[in-house]
Amino acid sequence: MALLVFYYVNLSEVSEIWMSTIQILYNATITRGASNITFNTTSPLWSTTAIASVSDPSALSSQLTSVSVTEPCKPATPYHVAYPCSYRYIFNEPERCRKENPFLVLMVPVAPGNREARDVVRSTWGTEKLVMDKVVSLFFLLGDVSPEARNEQQQNVSQESEEYHDIVQSDFLDTYTNLTIKTMVIMEWLASHCRNASYAMKIDSDMFLNVNTLMNKLFQAPRQTYITGLVASSGMVLRDPHSKWYLPKDIFPEDYYPPYALGLGYVFSLDMPEKFIEGAKHVKAVYIEDVYLGLCMRYLGMPFTNSPGDLFHVVPVPYDRCRYSKLIATTTRNIQEQINSWKDLMQPGPPC
Repeated sequence: MALLVFYYVNLSEVSEIWMSTIQILYNATITRGASNITFNTTSPLWSTTAIASVSDPSALSSQLTSVSVTEPCKPATPYHVAYPCSYRYIFNEPERCRKENPFLVLMVPVAPGNREARDVVRSTWGTEKLVMDKVVSLFFLLGDVSPEARNEQQQNVSQESEEYHDIVQSDFLDTYTNLTIKTMVIMEWLASHCRNASYAMKIDSDMFLNVNTLMNKLFQAPRQTYITGLVASSGMVLRDPHSKWYLPKDIFPEDYYPPYALGLGYVFSLDMPEKFIEGAKHVKAVYIEDVYLGLCMRYLGMPFTNSPGDLFHVVPVPYDRCRYSKLIATTTRNIQEQINSWKDLMQPGPPC
């Protein structure tokens, strides 16, 4: 004999406690109107395989007790970020490295809405797919779109991903203060999907990159425990609360940072991502991403490889064909300068 009990619930009168409970259980965005409630469920915690058939109540009870609800990742302070944490991929290209077998992987962090920057890279140094008989693969790493811009921007990102297959997007919110998360997601992605590559470079989208000079440098570089770029030594910790890179003493009591490679662009062997991920388990993640990697390097007891001073530039170098033929990367004043410099350098004939 079975007993069926029916309840009538007026959703417009559901208490806030139940609203919160439903939202946690289903990871749903809930919109509450005057007389209706709508659910936009983005990622239910209960999969169809996790819930037993209602014909077997005991199995259902057993399954439900095993479901755990995890709290969203939260930073410990405004100067930290939520890492380590489990972030998911919205768009992914998990097979490209395996198929292309690259020698070098270029990872470009960029905001979801900055399509122009991605197109400039695709039309300049990102076009170089085979250099000195070695494959170069290009990927853009994006975070999630802000809620107020999600519908239109995310649709554009989806179309762009379908067209170019060079976008990896994760579900952390894409903000300046989350650049450390962005960098560590790059490391996680490389460790999971590009282990067959020899080297990778994290490089900002507004940089000029001379891939030929970079490849010549890498042909002579160690294949393991290698990371180089524009390395800052004895960088002073900024204590001005108005500074973009402010850290208070209670967060970082030392007056000087350990050596770190400036985030505009650094190159590393493909054993390094796993090392950074291990270091991240022991070093609390501050929001200044290049400093954070330096802190991980110090924990791991590993030095940076210093490069000659004329290879990486944080201040834009005035264009000179001979000089640009010898450097690896420099910041640029604007997009047009980035395009013009690359086009001129690619002209036939000796640069010097």
